[in-house]
Amino acid sequence: MTGNKKNPLQHFLVWREGHITEKNFILMLSFLVGIFTALAALILKWLIHCIQDFLTENFSTTEANWLYLVYPVVGIFLAGLFVRHVVKDDISHGVTKILHAISRRQGRIKRHNIWSSIVASSITIGFGGSVGAEAPIVLTGSAIGSQLGGLFKMEHHRLMLLVGCGAAGAIAGIFKAPIAGLVFTIEVLMIDLTMSSLLPLLISSVTAGTLAYIVTGTDAMFKFHMDEVFLLERIPYVILLGVFCGLVSLYFTRTMNRLEGVFGRLMRPYQKLILGGVMLSVLIFFFPPLYGEGYDTIGLLLNGTSNAEWDTVMNNSFFYGHGNLLLVYLLLIIVFKVFATTATNGGGGCGGTFAPSLYLGCIAGFVFSHFSNEFDATTYLPEKNFALMGMAGVMSGVMHAPLTGVFLIAELTGGYDLFLPLLIVSVSSYLTIMVFEPHSIYSMRLAKKGQLLTHHKDRAVLTLMKMENVVETDFVSVQPEMDLGDVVKVISASRRNIFPVVGEDKKLIGIVLLDDIRNIMFRQELYHRFKVSRFMTSAPARLCDTDSMELVMRKFDDTQAWNLPVVDAEGHYLGFVSKSKIFNSYREVLVHFSEE
Repeated sequence: MTGNKKNPLQHFLVWREGHITEKNFILMLSFLVGIFTALAALILKWLIHCIQDFLTENFSTTEANWLYLVYPVVGIFLAGLFVRHVVKDDISHGVTKILHAISRRQGRIKRHNIWSSIVASSITIGFGGSVGAEAPIVLTGSAIGSQLGGLFKMEHHRLMLLVGCGAAGAIAGIFKAPIAGLVFTIEVLMIDLTMSSLLPLLISSVTAGTLAYIVTGTDAMFKFHMDEVFLLERIPYVILLGVFCGLVSLYFTRTMNRLEGVFGRLMRPYQKLILGGVMLSVLIFFFPPLYGEGYDTIGLLLNGTSNAEWDTVMNNSFFYGHGNLLLVYLLLIIVFKVFATTATNGGGGCGGTFAPSLYLGCIAGFVFSHFSNEFDATTYLPEKNFALMGMAGVMSGVMHAPLTGVFLIAELTGGYDLFLPLLIVSVSSYLTIMVFEPHSIYSMRLAKKGQLLTHHKDRAVLTLMKMENVVETDFVSVQPEMDLGDVVKVISASRRNIFPVVGEDKKLIGIVLLDDIRNIMFRQELYHRFKVSRFMTSAPARLCDTDSMELVMRKFDDTQAWNLPVVDAEGHYLGFVSKSKIFNSYREVLVHFSEE
């Protein structure tokens, strides 16, 4: 009798199906996702600041601090140990992992991602790792949405929506930017925007943002006061800043990609630790603003009003007191920031590129305007305004998300009065990097493998389709030693006009087409003279059971075939895929995918 008892969750699921509609239940879950992701974001920020303040509270301002050589290495060492021996799974590249989960795993993210990224990134960044906390918290939020949806047995398209809700809530919670959370999810993660997905995303974003405001206050994350209003005659300079930010984004993206390749070729963790640790600690020792997220530097450049204030960015370093080298110092930081960020993650740490892109953008905008003011006195460019615009420009270029850059910077700083130049810089930067790099820093890894879920409706639907759902297995196979008479008997009992030729080891050898033997199949005198091995043909192409549907369609287009055989990695015959089956499945998924 006890075997028939339902646990409380099963009781709730049965009750919910009878009392709460699917649409309303998704709204409830999106509210819970918003609360949990905001709490996760607040915990992560608190941990980072506690560790950072404890380690650096006694640092000298006027001279170099030798502990900069030690702390970052200890941080990535501890984070690496935690990942290898406790998590035992790769948790780097958080946004890329979410894209992979949406593209290939129907929105399923492993349970440990709810907490593992928080622990690893807080250690990494607290000890000075030159990365951001945003990508880890986005992965954490998406994992919360995925696990909550899995707990309540949501279908995969609802599960992917909850993954998006988690990402939106994470951005809203850590930045206090609900609109940016929504836009980020649409631009970077989501398949498509429909009315059924908009409301849950809004609920998660607003809930997380509101909770963050309640706990940390209503002030924007970066205090910004616009001293100089935007003038239309500065538009050409704003466009040039956008182009400059696009080139900085291109340098950051491609250099990081190449450096990750260098770390990827190192097989042992301690080799990566040594290379990453030495690179990171030396860079931070000479350029202390590379320590941690770098938000103090952003605040300084956004609020400074004189050279004396801006020169304090060189505190704690050998450059202290050399105000004439400020531009050189900042240009060197732009060059070396990508090395510090990649060394942090490549050496074993855990962090993202949100903060580095904001950091680089702020410095790029400041350098652009300060350099212009030094050498062209005819048109004054307010440094703090251009530093703000630079943040939007580099973020738009690195992430290939211009709207996210605009809304995030506006919400982060309260700089809504600069909305038009923010748009101009973001679009200019995005168009510049698109000339050279079609994929964002997050999507390029999946794009190389053909696993990227894009915003194109047809490709998105193809990605949602699975090979196992379109393989047909009712084709009767024949053996190469069978004669024509045996084949005629098989044909008479089959409804198909294609017959796979399979050897004793179950591997596909070729195919027999009914049209190819139609002229001899009724001549009984030939039944024992012709063997299958004589009149079989090669398949125009073979599909592998691991092929993406986009690759399957490309093979159909290349061969102009109507049916293609499917084999496994060893060449064993599994069945056939037909165009008609794909088209029928495509239509079903499209209808399901687009429903409101």
